[in-house]
Amino acid sequence: MAEADLDVVIRSMAKKQVKALTDAARKRQGRLMGMAGKAKDKDSRDSYRQLAKTTRELAAAAARRLEITAENTAESYARAIKKVAEELAAAKLAKEKAAKEAAAANAAKTKPANSKPANSKPAKSKPAKSKPIKTKPAARPVKTA
Repeated sequence: MAEADLDVVIRSMAKKQVKALTDAARKRQGRLMGMAGKAKDKDSRDSYRQLAKTTRELAAAAARRLEITAENTAESYARAIKKVAEELAAAKLAKEKAAKEAAAANAAKTKPANSKPANSKPAKSKPAKSKPIKTKPAARPVKTA
């Protein structure tokens, strides 16, 4: 995946920059300490030592800021790529769903309302149920007195 590779590239470039920064700070500190050792008076020696100490501290702070910035940039890039990938997947899913709905609507339009599907079997006719025949009771003879 190119996304992961670029994320790694951002981090590795920052690591190289931090290393170059610390190397340069170490050299400058060494040069200043050398100048402090060669100084003739105490004030200039203390001044060079203070400069060397400050240089080292500021370089360390700059290296930390550089590392943090690179880490934030790499994470931000990864989040952005992930978000775009999710949006593309959602758009693709929505497009497929719309295509299916359109195909279903088109199929419903072209199909006559009273026609049966081609693979359906004709319905079997059931014999009619015979109802029992009701007979009227016989009339009773009337008694006369």
